Amino acid sequence: MLAIVCPGQGSQTPGLLTPWLELDGTSGLLEEWSTATGVDLTAHGTVSDEATVQDTAVAQPLIVAAGLLAAHSLHLDSLPTDGWIAAGHSVGEITAAVLAGVLPASEALEFVRIRATGMAEAAGSQPTGMAAVLGGDPDEVLAAIEAHGLVPANANGGGQVVAAGSSEALAALAATPPAKARVISLKVAGAFHTPYMASAVPALKSYAETLQPNDPQVTLLSNRDGRAVPTGRQFLDQLIDQVTRPVRWDLCMDSLREAGVTGLIELLPGGTLTKLAKRSLKGLPSLAVTSPADLDAARDFVAEHAAPAE
Repeated sequence: MLAIVCPGQGSQTPGLLTPWLELDGTSGLLEEWSTATGVDLTAHGTVSDEATVQDTAVAQPLIVAAGLLAAHSLHLDSLPTDGWIAAGHSVGEITAAVLAGVLPASEALEFVRIRATGMAEAAGSQPTGMAAVLGGDPDEVLAAIEAHGLVPANANGGGQVVAAGSSEALAALAATPPAKARVISLKVAGAFHTPYMASAVPALKSYAETLQPNDPQVTLLSNRDGRAVPTGRQFLDQLIDQVTRPVRWDLCMDSLREAGVTGLIELLPGGTLTKLAKRSLKGLPSLAVTSPADLDAARDFVAEHAAPAE
């Protein structure tokens, strides 16, 4: 049984799409998807600098498009529907929704455009941010986050919790970290997955009302509780809710373990989720897609693990 996972914001790097433009058909896909997102994905994926690709309005469409590009190159749409599980972290849930057949790419990219624009505007309304808290006693870490008026916005497993909230409160947490824990500021524009993002929700709801999502064709996990979502409408509703709710990636990994997953592949821009899996799903074979040079190994990995669990 294969897990196909899709990373979230923060996984993007300057020039991540440059080598992919050498593949046949890539330029046309990026041009089509650029129209859908209103973002020049070719430019931002090749020549834009770090500050530009960290902009929420750019980063989210770029990450989803990168994941879809890798999926296209791996022909994942030809996999049997009973041989794999899909999951995404934060904005990666939108990529996963396409893989599972809930939304076509065009609608998913419009969805991420609206999401990214709304979240960027919300982030710019007041000084907020996020910080990773690594190590420490889990209960003490959560207590410290809440004592500073912050939100545990990402529970990522493997001893990593991401706190989010006002910049002032994050600075106070960093100055007095929980015992045996480190607090590392993240290069993100705002307090994502908290009530600070509430202003981004109405536009997403309005757009979602125009859509007719399909039910997932494969097991599709939600960041809300790590559980499979049975209907496309429910998954779409939960995508909207997750704008202001914490990401429970730890629970997604628990579900992958319970499902008997034998291998985990992370789509472009790969690396973040495979690292988390190495800590929380010890011994599970994994592979991160970072460039076209990984495609042959990725195809072999998919062929080995994309089969029903016995």
